[in-house]
Amino acid sequence: MTLLSILLPFRNAADTLAAAVESLLAQTMEDWELWLLNDGSTDESPQMAEGYAKQEGRIRSASLAPQGLVAALNHGIDHSNAPLIARMDADDVCHPERLARQVAFLKEHPEVDLVSCRVAFGGDATAQAGYAAHVDWLNTLLTPEDHGLHRFVDAPVAHPSVLFRRSAVVRFGAYRDGPFPEDFEMWLRWMEQGARLAKVPETLLTWMDSPGRLSRTDDRYAQDALYEVKCQYLKQVLPPQRPIWLWGAGRITRKRFSTLDQVMPFSGFIDIDPQKIGNRLEGRPVVAPEEIPRDAFVLLGVSNPGARELSTRFLEEHGRVAGDDFLPVA
Repeated sequence: MTLLSILLPFRNAADTLAAAVESLLAQTMEDWELWLLNDGSTDESPQMAEGYAKQEGRIRSASLAPQGLVAALNHGIDHSNAPLIARMDADDVCHPERLARQVAFLKEHPEVDLVSCRVAFGGDATAQAGYAAHVDWLNTLLTPEDHGLHRFVDAPVAHPSVLFRRSAVVRFGAYRDGPFPEDFEMWLRWMEQGARLAKVPETLLTWMDSPGRLSRTDDRYAQDALYEVKCQYLKQVLPPQRPIWLWGAGRITRKRFSTLDQVMPFSGFIDIDPQKIGNRLEGRPVVAPEEIPRDAFVLLGVSNPGARELSTRFLEEHGRVAGDDFLPVA
């Protein structure tokens, strides 16, 4: 039996598919099969995939009706049978040791369900500073504890960098289709059920920031969709016996967490703006950080550069424990 199945869905990827596949053919690990999953392409990329399948016995080419990324990925999961599954996108490039390092990590850490790696940002870090900052942030998360604590900030792993056990799919479920980022929803759902995510502390993939990437063009990856799925899973982990306070009294922050507020109403808001402190918003008080009630569970909803770190430091210096007394969520 093949040890590893790599799932590479694509649509109209003629300009980039060759580089992605060649980076897999250059892997130092050889015990793998690659599923090239054509999701309704209208360019030359299906012919390219079929050509690779004819030349290389480890490559399978499947042409599917254009049903989207989730359907393509689940088709690959259903039709492959390796105990390990890796992801790859058609516009990214693996470094030669990627698969070997990740497989070795899972062998050495049987308690880990999914392993990612650090990734290099493949784009203009000045023009796309937000994506570059996201890459810098997710590269700091290495241990299962890191991923668990910060999972509500954003997707803690780059989707095309992951390698996971088939047993995790059986235990926690496959990809789901809906008005949300399919990868973020899956990681949140898995971790809610106890899955452990980790990273190899090496840069093993270049994550391209192309203009056509789904996170730029599909509403399922917009900020509103991101926060909707966050709120869905946040309500599962918040302590029902403690008052919930949201750090961030601004209109945008309150709107982002309004879905959660409707089912687990916030007791109040925390802010550092003197013009907001002492007022009431939506009938609830706005207090300074020094006035947070002792029994409060705090959601750090601030997302400005450095604000999360400053608020985290303040809470920890005042005896509050991350995960037990507060969570970063933006």
